[in-house]
Amino acid sequence: MTYDVIVIGAGPGGYVAAIKAAKEGLKTAIIEKEKIGGTCLNWGCIPTKTYYRNAELLKDIKSADEFGITIPEFSFSLEKTFQRKEEVVEKLTTGIRQLIAGNKIDLFEGAASFKDKNTILVKTEGNEEVLTGKNIIIATGSKTNTPPIKGIEHPEVLDSKSILELKELPEDLLIIGGGVIGIEFAGIFNYFGTKVQVLEYMPEILIHEDREVIKRFLPLLKKQGVTVNTSLKVTEVIKTESGFVVKGLNKKEQEVEFTASVLLNAAGRVAATDGLELDKAGVELDRSTVKVDKNYQTNVEGIFAIGDVNGKIQLAHAASHQGIVVAEYIKNPDMDIHESLIPSCTFTFPEISSIGLTEEQVKEKGIEYKTNKFLFMANGKALAKGEKDGFVKIITDSDNKIIGVHILGPHASDLIHEAAVAMSKNMGVDDIAKIVHAHPTLAEAFDEAVLGITGKAIHQI
Repeated sequence: MTYDVIVIGAGPGGYVAAIKAAKEGLKTAIIEKEKIGGTCLNWGCIPTKTYYRNAELLKDIKSADEFGITIPEFSFSLEKTFQRKEEVVEKLTTGIRQLIAGNKIDLFEGAASFKDKNTILVKTEGNEEVLTGKNIIIATGSKTNTPPIKGIEHPEVLDSKSILELKELPEDLLIIGGGVIGIEFAGIFNYFGTKVQVLEYMPEILIHEDREVIKRFLPLLKKQGVTVNTSLKVTEVIKTESGFVVKGLNKKEQEVEFTASVLLNAAGRVAATDGLELDKAGVELDRSTVKVDKNYQTNVEGIFAIGDVNGKIQLAHAASHQGIVVAEYIKNPDMDIHESLIPSCTFTFPEISSIGLTEEQVKEKGIEYKTNKFLFMANGKALAKGEKDGFVKIITDSDNKIIGVHILGPHASDLIHEAAVAMSKNMGVDDIAKIVHAHPTLAEAFDEAVLGITGKAIHQI
């Protein structure tokens, strides 16, 4: 069977690339060895955000008295939460199957490997298919990183996939890793009622975010009940009858110990290339990731790599975007793919979102800049919602063009898209000033933060 495009992996990068290729009139096949939807829909973005919604409801219930509502008693079931998560995932993955079929894409469910640069073998139960493709897109995503820590490979150590299989709520949870995965699970399980501790090797958590945001977020996390230990090098994991003992060294090189009934390894993710036999196609790796050029093409013409597997940015929507532009490039190879601004969202309490440069990056690059913040406590909608913590931070260059936006606060994951539109159109302060923002809305905080760059904000001294 010969195709114009063969896509390996049916996650948010792969299935979007396949659909786009089919819509471009290219004969397309897609291969998936586990579940349609990949990590994002089955064990990542969607399941965790489903759990996040449960945690958000529990947070509101616990603060109901502030709104004059008395809830004398309530209960929480992790098993029912699990069941709801399964239903949401099933609906979405079924929908993707329908999209694949509706776009006349051939679906092969099995493990793919290269025979040569144009030939893919697909091993299914008791069968092997041979596919030939003019173009091949590798979209196999990523897998849990297992750091070199003695004992961490114990089968009862959870990862971001297996923690979503729990049916009973643990009394306490110890998380190795203070990145997005670790901090999101920390917030979720904390509001579920679990005692949570986080161990982070770096001096800061969420190291890719603007430091001013994290400086303000940490006290909020502590107030919620989550304990964070930074500059902590984990050296050993020991399984005990009651759970785990984790040994480590603090920043003073002193040995410390932590105990918990449940342990989560959230020490990042690495490219998933196992079993692909990339060497048979001559595809080069950059450490563990697939090496690509500006067009997401590998060193082998006609073979591309998108999403987590190329190591550029580990976000589902980045993978989808790369899938779309690669499909367009295959259809029209005379075009060049240009990097697009990618917003980032972390579902904490409150949410964190960002796009563009952090203040630290601006300083490193030697860019002349201005910055301004507008606090949500001065926003009417935020106060009415009882969600006054956080701020919108704007960074502009010397010409007052927006080069970075960082939000800590209610619905930050939604608000960041106003910044994405503004920055993608190279808008500046004067452009934003001409846009009327409805009242009362959280979006007014973005407006005021931008106007404050030139001292034109109305609700800011």
